Amino acid sequence: MAAAAAAAEVLSRVADVEIDGGGVFKYVLVRVRAAGGPGKDVVRGHGWAEYHADIYEQTARELAQQGLGCECLGGGRLSHRPEERKIHVYGYSVGFGRADHSVTTEKLKAKYPDYEITWADEGY
Repeated sequence: MAAAAAAAEVLSRVADVEIDGGGVFKYVLVRVRAAGGPGKDVVRGHGWAEYHADIYEQTARELAQQGLGCECLGGGRLSHRPEERKIHVYGYSVGFGRADHSVTTEKLKAKYPDYEITWADEGY
């Protein structure tokens, strides 16, 4: 039981959402797992990434340093317009496929409760 509690504690310290402060950029939806423990889905999106895999690989490295494993559930794009308090989730990753944008949208709504957050399967 103590191991599961410790795993849950480490997992709770992983931010649900880490995205750039504005712009249009790629994102990935990643399932994070503690060894033998529960998992949770997190959103990572950054403008510096040429490929979705760049974001996933950096995220996997950071999580591994905390003793956590992960898998990429898919990707897409985010259009983050902070001046309008809007985020639009759309598109897909050629390498990882389309993320479940409804899951991503719920994560973003929790992080940005005063934003209008929309999603669509159209677009790249």
